[in-house]
Formats: sequence, C-alpha cells, structure tokens
Amino acid sequence: MTFYQADLVTDTAISVAGLTAYIQALLEEDPQLRQVWVIGEVSSANDHPKGLFFTLQDIEGKAAINCVVWHSQIDKLAQIPQRGEQLIVLGSLRLYPQRGQYQLTVWQALPAGDGLQALRYRQLRNRLEAEGLFAVERKRSLPTHPQTIAVVTSSAGAAWGDIQKTLRSRYPGLRVLFSPALVQGEQAPESIARAIARVEADGRAEVLILARGGGAVEELACFNDERVVRAIAQCSIPVITGIGHQRDESLADLVADVSVHTPTAAAERVIPELRKLYLEHQQRVVALRSAMFQELATLENQLQEFKIRLQRLRLDQKILQQMQLLTSKRQQLIARTKQQLQQATLCCQFLEQKLATLDPRAVLKRGYAVVRHEQDVIARKARDLAVGQKLSIQLSEGQVKVEVKEIID
Repeated sequence: MTFYQADLVTDTAISVAGLTAYIQALLEEDPQLRQVWVIGEVSSANDHPKGLFFTLQDIEGKAAINCVVWHSQIDKLAQIPQRGEQLIVLGSLRLYPQRGQYQLTVWQALPAGDGLQALRYRQLRNRLEAEGLFAVERKRSLPTHPQTIAVVTSSAGAAWGDIQKTLRSRYPGLRVLFSPALVQGEQAPESIARAIARVEADGRAEVLILARGGGAVEELACFNDERVVRAIAQCSIPVITGIGHQRDESLADLVADVSVHTPTAAAERVIPELRKLYLEHQQRVVALRSAMFQELATLENQLQEFKIRLQRLRLDQKILQQMQLLTSKRQQLIARTKQQLQQATLCCQFLEQKLATLDPRAVLKRGYAVVRHEQDVIARKARDLAVGQKLSIQLSEGQVKVEVKEIID
C-alpha cells in the first residue's frame, strides 16, 4: 500500500464509537425493532436487583439473544421467564456501545408451551432412565487409594489447571493421565466420547474425572448429549463428574458413579490427602499402644487378685490350677502383644518406604539434578531457556552455577 493510499484510508476510516453509533441508530430508529414480537425458548434466567436477565434461544438452538425485564416491569408480565419454557415476548432492541452488544428490552411475555429443547431433554432423560442408566445399584464406589487417575477436560480451560494443582498438593507423586476434549460446542459430545475411549484403550487409569468450569446452560449442553451419557455408562472404570457451578444436574452427572459441583471438588473427592493419611496412621499407632497398655494393666490387676486368692487358699491342687491359668493368660497376652506389634511395625515400614520414594533428595542421589533459573524457578523445558542465561544446578551434594551456551530442542 502506497503512502497516498494509506492517507486515503486514514481520512475515510471512522472510529469504533462512530461505527457503533451508526449501528445503534440503524437498530433503535427502525420502526419494526421498536416494538417487535419474538418467540423462543428460555435457556437461562438470572434474577438481579435491577431486573430479570434471561437468554432467549431459537427453537433449533442455532441463535440466541440476551433479554432483560426491568424490575418495574416484572409484575406486568403475563408469564415470568423460566428456564426451559417457550415464550412470546414483546420488546424493543437496544444496543450498548460500551460492550458492543445488543439486547432486547422486554415489556411483555406470553406463554407459548414447553420449549423444544426442554422437551427433548425430558424425553431423553426418561428413555435413559428406563434403560436403568441412572440406577443407584449400578453405580460403583471410587477406589480408596488410586495410583493413576485420568482427566477428561479442555486443555485451554481453567478446570485442568485447578485439578492438577489440587492433586499435586494432596498426593505428590500421583500419576495423572490427561485425555483432552472439547467441552463446548457442536463437536464437544463426540470429542468427549473419544477422550473417554482413549482412557479405556490405555488401560492404566483406576478412576476418571470428567470436568468443566462454570458456564451458561447453553454452553453445557454437550453434557446432556446421549453420546456422552452412553460413553460414561460403558466406561469400565468409575467416573466422577465435576461440571460447572450450575444448580441443575446434567445427564452426565446422573449417569456418573459420583458427581460434584466443581473440578476442584472432583479432584479432592477422588484422592485422599497424604498428610491426612499419615496423621491418621499416627493416631492409630497411639490408640493401639494405649489399648495395649490398658490391657496389660487390666491383666496385672487380675493377676494381683489371683495372687491374693491363692494366698487365702491352702489346697495345693487349687494353687496349681490357678498357676496354670495364669501361665495361659500370660502366653495369650504375649502372643497378642507380639501380633499387634508386628502389624504396627509392618505398617510403619510401609509408610517409611512410601515417604522415602517421595523424598526429592532420594531422586537427586540417584544421579538426577534440579535446574533452576536465577529467580529460583525450576526449568522444565529447553525452549523456555535462552543462550547466555545463567542457571543453578542442584546436585545430591552441592550446587553448580552454569551458563547456557547452546539449546538443543
């Protein structure tokens, strides 16, 4: 483009505000849009101090428009908008320049029967329920101490990051398998079903988390798709769902073995906290010792009572019987004490070995090293470094300061 052409474009270009004002004039001054009847299905509704905000969706789900009924107008409506209902609304179109969005200001709303999307949802739910997919008796319990967990969610969403952070903090060293999937849009149901199938084919996971962050009802429609429901039902390992922050359950929640409201809650539910396990073990050891000492004290009291009774009895036969009984009790006590101590020792050794495998210093002693930036941040990828950058290498004994000369990706 020449300087002349660039100057010409600059002279004829209008600002964003100017373009928005032009579009606003076209919309709001159009007589047909000042008073327009619109029919659609309410896909979401949120009450607000200023009024009722809801989304009116096309019957086929191909288009949607944001609507608002101001608080002073709500009592005049013939039908209060509720999710799943089909309405005919009367209103005027308004454009808000700051957001560059248009909205229908509603004056009146009339009922138009059940929404098609809500009807389809109920029909699908009833059909799947009749097949027994939502039955309580088919739900499986989650494994108590899984070592490998699979996660199906979007790689771009916050849910994946929240799940990783929660799992790392609760159980370091846990193996997590990530099977990415789309969790919004028309391609999402097939993508989720394929992601679950990948976990099945891999065969290592002991439990599967299906998650997505919060969103509008229409954005979570993929979790009411029959393909997703059947993929969960046919999964050979337990499935826990953590889908959004909505009050209503999706069909995926109903068919899952366990369902919670958020991805973080799913991660917390699926794995115990290692520190809590160790504390519970310590408490059991203390309780075992206390019970053992209490048992010993009881038996010693009984022994004293037997001695007193023996002192009062002068018959040699009765003394011999009491001595034999005492010997038997002593042997039982020793055997029981040894058994309990052996169990406690084995449990302690198991926990010591598990803690040793999680100790970062043990990894360094095997010849590994930790590379850190100057800001003490661990370097994980070569492409994140730069030639000439100074690094610190932590060995099993001591540290080494180095400078990057070459990066081999």
